[in-house]
Amino acid sequence: MSFFKKIFSKDKKETLDKGLEKTNTSFLSKLSKAVAGKSKVDDDVLDNLEEVLVSSDVGVETTLKVIDRIEARIAKDKYLGTDELNKILREEIAGLLSETNSGEDKEFSIPKQHKPYVLMVVGVNGVGKTTTIGKLAHQFKNQGLKVVLGAADTFRAAAIDQLQVWADRVDVPLVRQEMGSDPASVAFDTLESGVAQNADVIIIDTAGRLHNKVNLMNELTKIKRVMQKVVGDAPHDVLLVLDGSTGQNAFEQAKQFTAATEVTSLAVTKLDGTAKGGVVIGISDQFKIPVKYIGVGEGIDDLQVFNKYEFVDSFFK
Repeated sequence: MSFFKKIFSKDKKETLDKGLEKTNTSFLSKLSKAVAGKSKVDDDVLDNLEEVLVSSDVGVETTLKVIDRIEARIAKDKYLGTDELNKILREEIAGLLSETNSGEDKEFSIPKQHKPYVLMVVGVNGVGKTTTIGKLAHQFKNQGLKVVLGAADTFRAAAIDQLQVWADRVDVPLVRQEMGSDPASVAFDTLESGVAQNADVIIIDTAGRLHNKVNLMNELTKIKRVMQKVVGDAPHDVLLVLDGSTGQNAFEQAKQFTAATEVTSLAVTKLDGTAKGGVVIGISDQFKIPVKYIGVGEGIDDLQVFNKYEFVDSFFK
């Protein structure tokens, strides 16, 4: 039985467990080898544990933090059995996640003080950005909210068309222009349209090119500045979408985007197809940006609000 408070519905928890199954199996298998033949946590076990965490894409700096915390507990308790290691790891990793993530959200909701609530989505092509936007629109609409989408990734016709497919599927309006149009112009039109329609949520897709950092910064800054002509404090959230299956490459993308613009939340996708789920822990810890959503399957309902307790519970299940 988990020591974490259960707050997810049974269906959502089962989806999360299934989505993290590869990560869980890989991690626990490595952990078992790390403690094989040992009854207490000693230097050898800690060295092995460090290797397990790094190879599970938790990241070097976050791994060293976890090891330091466990060493502090050994110093305090004088003895720590290997049978307790799983429980201690759960507690310490949940503690790390607590420093960045509020952790008890279970619904797709928006702050009441903003109407419309403007969400700008950033991330490179191929990480599941458009899919995440479509699934978010679906979830917000299910909450009874009026949603408008804006196709400001105008550098690829495929990006506009893909977003149109999602808008049609979810049955929400999409504001679009021709390929090659000024992305800021599309963002401006979307906000004007959203305000006119009394929208609750406006989601703006932006170009997924990790080109020159200065160009990226200028482009995103211009989009923000133009949006503020319509909604003075927009955007209310800048969501960076990362592909969890790329492991350390996701760290690099997070570094690039956080250097180019102020990212206020993260979505980590494609966790169901990989054993690299530890990347969620490392990225959250290293960048001090809350993970808001995780993708644990291809279905329209398989984007989940990130809950640190349920995530850690499934990670160590």
